[in-house]
Amino acid sequence: MGKVTGFLEHRRIPDTYEPVDARLRHHREFVRELPVAQARVQAARCMDCGIPFCQNGCPVNNLIPDWNDLVYGDGWRAALEALHATNNFPEFTGRVCPAPCEAACTLNLVDEAVGIKSIERTIIDRGWQEGWVTPQPPAVRTDRRVAVVGSGPAGLAAAQQLARAGHAVTVFEKHERPGGLLRYGIPDFKLDKALIDRRLAQLEAEGVTFRTGVLVGEWGADLPAVPGEPQRVSAGELRAEYDAVLLAGGAEHPRDLPVPGRELAGVHFAMEFLTGQNRVNGGLWDTPPIHAEGKRVVVIGGGDTGSDCMGTSHRQGAVSVTQLELLSMPPAQEDKPLTWPYWPHRLRTSSSHEEGGEREFAVATKAFLGEGGRVTGVQTVRLDWEGGQMREVPGSEAVIPADLVLLAMGFVSPVGSVLQAFGVERDARGNASAATAGERRYATNVPGVFAAGDMRRGQSLVVWAIREGRDAAQAVHEFLMG
Repeated sequence: MGKVTGFLEHRRIPDTYEPVDARLRHHREFVRELPVAQARVQAARCMDCGIPFCQNGCPVNNLIPDWNDLVYGDGWRAALEALHATNNFPEFTGRVCPAPCEAACTLNLVDEAVGIKSIERTIIDRGWQEGWVTPQPPAVRTDRRVAVVGSGPAGLAAAQQLARAGHAVTVFEKHERPGGLLRYGIPDFKLDKALIDRRLAQLEAEGVTFRTGVLVGEWGADLPAVPGEPQRVSAGELRAEYDAVLLAGGAEHPRDLPVPGRELAGVHFAMEFLTGQNRVNGGLWDTPPIHAEGKRVVVIGGGDTGSDCMGTSHRQGAVSVTQLELLSMPPAQEDKPLTWPYWPHRLRTSSSHEEGGEREFAVATKAFLGEGGRVTGVQTVRLDWEGGQMREVPGSEAVIPADLVLLAMGFVSPVGSVLQAFGVERDARGNASAATAGERRYATNVPGVFAAGDMRRGQSLVVWAIREGRDAAQAVHEFLMG
């Protein structure tokens, strides 16, 4: 694939960024686009390895060797078609996916992996620039109607597939605009929301209808706050009006930290913080309700959401930012012969980490301290991990000064009230119970009601949501048409 000796002749070309001092002054994307000529050099590094482990490592099974070869041969439009054959929204995954495909790359076993993610982004960005991405309305329409609940990556992927199959698709979203996690959870500096709007216009041209500001089901205690007064639609109304319903909402029930002082003002879930800034960026609000300017910020949780909180805090003008992680610090480099081609456990440093702040590993939070009802510090203790068991280190207690604490420890399940409204059975983790194989794949226990994405599998990646949305759409299509 590509150039037979390319991996011997060329080094990996890393992404380049706008300088830190410049990008901290705004919330826009700052990753510089890979020039076409460099993308062809990157693609030339793809080896004729025989077994495309990269394709197996990709949740949507992207045809990576195929479009690498096409890019190297300057066949950009064909590369775009190969990319769209498995992925509805490569401009999203080309920006926010952690790239398990690169971890599985054969070249990664002995050298640096092929720059698959940057090539993907270059293909789709050029496709939009050249006008190659156009609506694909169906030649024949059926008389079947499908309701998709949730407009995140799973819901949008399913809606597009079903609309192209000729069905009348309506997507329900409780917020003001479609996009779900893509719009309200991921910071603008990682994903420009204009990219979402561009895709929404394509979906509408293909026949998808969007109903925003509509809450489906009951308003449960576990449902995050929704601005305004959303219209209410019951589960019974949807089942009566539509031939099939696909539940594709996100895992919105955050993991809490029930320690003393949790009730203090200034202790918030990460999504309360991130969505506020995204709404301001989108022109929905004038100012974010939670602001880090002039504050000492402590982020509890070492994953992507915690990293996003760090980057947003930097841009808002935080005095200091400290990220706490319960687990021990991973190794800087994985043992490739042991872990390849699987996703390795190693230290990952994001662009937000490079912008400043401190990272602390093997630290547990014992309590939040405060004065006058507001948080002033986080009481911590160091941990010693042995054999998968944690032990507090005697005499390691400390207090980290804090004016704002953000809980970014992940999500435990989707909103239970939505599943309860439809009578959908849940698994042990609180997700919709539905298999991914067999005649009833993605089907719940309720006839005509399906589930996909985080609603079915729990908190996961955008690329997995797209995969499940596509697969669930196929299951719904077979249910409707036989």
